[in-house]
Amino acid sequence: MGARGPAGPSTCVPELGDGPTCLGLGRGAAPAKASAARMGRKVTVATCALNQWALDFEGNLQRILKSIEIAKHRGARYRLGPELEICGYGCWDHYYESDTLLHSLQVLAALLESPVTQDIICDVGMPVMHRNVRYNCRVIFLNRKILLIRPKMALANEGNYRELRWFTPWSRSRQTEEYFLPRMLQDLTKQETVPFGDAVLSTRDTCIGSEVCEELWTPHSPHVDMGLDGVEIFTNASGSHHVLRKAHARVDLVTMATSKNGGIYLLANQKGCDGDRLYYDGCALIAMNGSIFAQGSQFSLDDVEVLTATLDLEDIRSYRAEISSRNLAASRVSPYPRVKVDFSLSCHEDLLEPVSEPIEWKYHSPAEEISLGPACWLWDFLRRSRQAGFFLPLSGGVDSAATACLAYSMCLQVCEAVKRGNLEVLADVRTIVNQPSYTPQDPRELCGRVLTTCYMASENSSQETCDRARELAQQIGSHHIGLHIDPVVKALVGLFSLVTGASPRFAVHGGSDRENLALQNVQARLRMVVAYLFAQLSLWSRGAPGGLLVLGSANVDESLLGYLTKYDCSSADINPIGGISKTDLRAFVQLCVERFQLPALQSILAAPATAELEPLAHGRVSQTDEEDMGMTYTELSVYGRLRKIAKAGPYSMFCKLLDMWKDTCSPRQVADKVKRFFSKYAMNRHKMTTLTPAYHAESYSPDDNRFDLRPFLYNTRWPWQFRCIENQVLQLEGTQQQELDGVD
Repeated sequence: MGARGPAGPSTCVPELGDGPTCLGLGRGAAPAKASAARMGRKVTVATCALNQWALDFEGNLQRILKSIEIAKHRGARYRLGPELEICGYGCWDHYYESDTLLHSLQVLAALLESPVTQDIICDVGMPVMHRNVRYNCRVIFLNRKILLIRPKMALANEGNYRELRWFTPWSRSRQTEEYFLPRMLQDLTKQETVPFGDAVLSTRDTCIGSEVCEELWTPHSPHVDMGLDGVEIFTNASGSHHVLRKAHARVDLVTMATSKNGGIYLLANQKGCDGDRLYYDGCALIAMNGSIFAQGSQFSLDDVEVLTATLDLEDIRSYRAEISSRNLAASRVSPYPRVKVDFSLSCHEDLLEPVSEPIEWKYHSPAEEISLGPACWLWDFLRRSRQAGFFLPLSGGVDSAATACLAYSMCLQVCEAVKRGNLEVLADVRTIVNQPSYTPQDPRELCGRVLTTCYMASENSSQETCDRARELAQQIGSHHIGLHIDPVVKALVGLFSLVTGASPRFAVHGGSDRENLALQNVQARLRMVVAYLFAQLSLWSRGAPGGLLVLGSANVDESLLGYLTKYDCSSADINPIGGISKTDLRAFVQLCVERFQLPALQSILAAPATAELEPLAHGRVSQTDEEDMGMTYTELSVYGRLRKIAKAGPYSMFCKLLDMWKDTCSPRQVADKVKRFFSKYAMNRHKMTTLTPAYHAESYSPDDNRFDLRPFLYNTRWPWQFRCIENQVLQLEGTQQQELDGVD
């Protein structure tokens, strides 16, 4: 459907009352012109998911323009973009800098000036300074006129989010004031001031209201009162990151919003890695009256994705007409200021215009989410860091195998994107492999170019793990290296003996625990040194340019407990599985067996998890992870969720687990498990300060850098807390004994 003719905004004056309405109009719509006897009712609206990059103002501008161009080509008269899309959401403390505000205004000026933005209402996100206060804002404009600057009213300030650190929420509900435009914008718009605050837009045919990300998640979202006041189209610009199993909550919130109150709901979102641990997972959508009409991809390598839908406003009005409780509440609602816009989202002759049909939302399983999200994150990290590939220490265990599979999944998605005609992906992959005419077709062949795997054997390594690593490397096509670190280990231990005159021994050879641990750690740390040496020089040795990013492969449960050596090969450039539990990783690896046809993974899944840092017993592994930790990976996931999500200290965790494990553990056993976990957690918490930047996928991540703000120096004996647990156990054991004494 083509453009529907030029139209421009009237003077943008917020009004507190309701204007006259015409036949079929929602409350608050601007009056129709007399010539429009037969009203247009069908509107085509667009929302999008953009892979923006923090502070990449040039790239962000081009992606915004491309999305507007696509929206117009599809006949849309309104386009919604993600939160803070002009500067990129993840600027963090760069929001303090005047440069960020200045460059955002410059990009806004470029958007206002562009012919691409004419004859369509554009809704973009950027930081705005108003009366020396920074706000996270939506700037809505049409034909070089700014209609409204709408500041965010509820800021995200938990988990990975720190919006209250940089922004102030707009707290004056249903109030606006004048915002004096900077000179660079006044020259373009010929406006001195524009409305700033909590208002809605009244076009000729409907009424539009904005929410921004977190406001959808609040107990009393703005869409509730806006809907009661006649707003028919709700928009939500989000910067919502991926967490396993989160998509259901997002979709449920949107469908519930429109099923209770009626209306059209557009959700836009950031996608991709914009510069740190988070991956924004798109999922742009369009809903109406409780049903989904357009679903965007959750994971893809497309930098720009635009969704459009053509919907009939009369369906909203008839839906609302029979909800008497809603209409009763609407009669008492306080009105919103209205910005009148002399523009229509519909056209006059739309009788034959087809409307969009409802669809059923398609969800990914958690294993599928793992196969796609971290792989897309790896691609963004690789292309934006301008490196030539990845280097992965491949041990033959589940964790490093899962990391290798993610790199292979990335290669598969790159090949599929190129086959679909994605020229940006093609250009990026040619830059990475340094071949201007290269076109990837086979993911195994591409994997051989961008992934180097390395099995670093020691005298404590088994032949089985060596074989498993080699077979997996062959099946995914990575460039594989096998080497022995024993000469380096012996040299370092020999140096220690030369200096001190003491020779440490493993426990099985009569050594102490301190000796045993030190001899394990020296192997692990040397593997990190070897990994970085080969990452920097292995391509050079093969006559190829560039360096490699070192991949870590410590899962979230091991990080939680600190079951890793500080500065070993878990200390990498990035870690794609650092936010994923061992249980979910095993499910993902099982998916890879079938989906990627990698039979080598079967033997990896069947083998016990082991660090292989202690001497073998008759050539076979004598050390297992769960035995070393003193707990299972399943138990670790439970501890992690209770510690972070349920915010349980030692005593609270003990109380909760008493009920959860009542069928399998006595109170004394529960107490011992809780004490063991918190003792080891406290002893190893310092390791989180050096944790490799990891893909954030699990809400109990122990990442000390931003997500999990807890100390790293504890009293590891927890005397008060453990005494409370012990007193409770004694009381329970006494009660149980009394009950037994009463039995004949």
